[in-house]
Amino acid sequence: MATASAPQSSLLSLLYRAYPQAVAANATEPDLVHATPKIFPQVTLSTAEEADLKQWIGTISGLKNALVNNETEVAGKILAQLNTHLAGRTTLLGVKPSVGDVAAYAVLAPLVEKWTPEERTGEKGYHHIVRHTDFVQNGKLFALQIPEEEKVRIDLDDIRFVPKPVDPKEEKERKKREKAAAQNPDAAKAADEKPLVVGQGKPTTPAAPAAAPAATAAGGEAAAAAAAPKEKKKKEKKEKQPKPAPAPAAPPSPSLIDLRVGHILRAINHPNADSLYVSTIDCGDAPGSDNTSVDEETGKTVRTVCSGLNGLVPLAEMQGRKVVVVCNLKPVTMRGIKSAAMVLAASPRLAEGEEDTHAGPVELVSPPADAPAGERVAFDGWTDGEPEKVLNPKKKVWETFQPGFTTTDALEVAFDAAAVPVAQSQEGKPTVGKLLTRSGGVCLVKSLKGATVR
Repeated sequence: MATASAPQSSLLSLLYRAYPQAVAANATEPDLVHATPKIFPQVTLSTAEEADLKQWIGTISGLKNALVNNETEVAGKILAQLNTHLAGRTTLLGVKPSVGDVAAYAVLAPLVEKWTPEERTGEKGYHHIVRHTDFVQNGKLFALQIPEEEKVRIDLDDIRFVPKPVDPKEEKERKKREKAAAQNPDAAKAADEKPLVVGQGKPTTPAAPAAAPAATAAGGEAAAAAAAPKEKKKKEKKEKQPKPAPAPAAPPSPSLIDLRVGHILRAINHPNADSLYVSTIDCGDAPGSDNTSVDEETGKTVRTVCSGLNGLVPLAEMQGRKVVVVCNLKPVTMRGIKSAAMVLAASPRLAEGEEDTHAGPVELVSPPADAPAGERVAFDGWTDGEPEKVLNPKKKVWETFQPGFTTTDALEVAFDAAAVPVAQSQEGKPTVGKLLTRSGGVCLVKSLKGATVR
């Protein structure tokens, strides 16, 4: 259990146990501002980041004082500010670790330990503070020497409310408004207040001048005729043409799944999850496509992909290689990182009733080495349809056809229609179709026969 000891004492203990090179054994007050380069020598902070770090250290110190003095309102405002800041960041500085994260943990851990599940992850809970606390105490990035019995117990599956993701543009605009308001509060207040003019409502159309009380004898009849409303001619009703019958829907097919050759440029361990890799993959997307970014090192348009392969496939085997990726599943955020595709891999097929222990072995699906990134991959005999842009989760296209993804005795990846009820009745389709690139190359695995591919 996390103790409720004085935050400063707890911070000293954390720093000395984990980073003795940065804190003297007889230190009574750590020099936090200058400790980061000693603790994280691999991290280089810009001038702006150093200023942000100094500001956050001051904010955390203010939170500690507010808690000690039972200033509930002040503490609540700081917690809300910190929670909002962490909504789109892994650490206080974005992704870079700093001593500020450790200082925040020292103050926040005793609080998080006491919070109810609703206070942690309810609709008005501090979701991002809880996630940050768990990351700092368990992340290899910080390598804090905290005994298991002193760690905050956090159930990652107990999420009471899923907050709406922070829109980076809205967050940027909000910060601009806050900065402008801080510099000129009177102007900001005036901009928010709409001028009020008493008696002024919506503009009205000027009334037509009143008709003369009497018309001359000569023009009276003409005026009366002009004033009389004209009878509108009734429009002849046209007979409604029967609507053409809708074209018959194409039978469902695995061709709806967007399978492509992907080139992994690099892969790293996920900073927040021991079972995941984070890969930067060139999938042949056009610049500016949805769910892509530009790789600074190569200038290529890439996708970020999280894969549960850590411990099953060596990290070295993930570097600079070709794979087959599913590119039209709905993107998901996995422990703070948005994943925009899925890497296909084979594993032994489970017997009926057997529990999946995720113990492996696992082998990546390999397209031909000379296949270019982005080349379309499809099952032979099942190429009559185009992939959907994004698969609708409600239609369960992936869940319907994936049970047919298998490997043959020749180690070829294939689609077995017999394993998919909606595919069994389709005439003219092969029972087993090999997974081929558009240029005709076969996709293979190393050694697993009769495996499931997903």
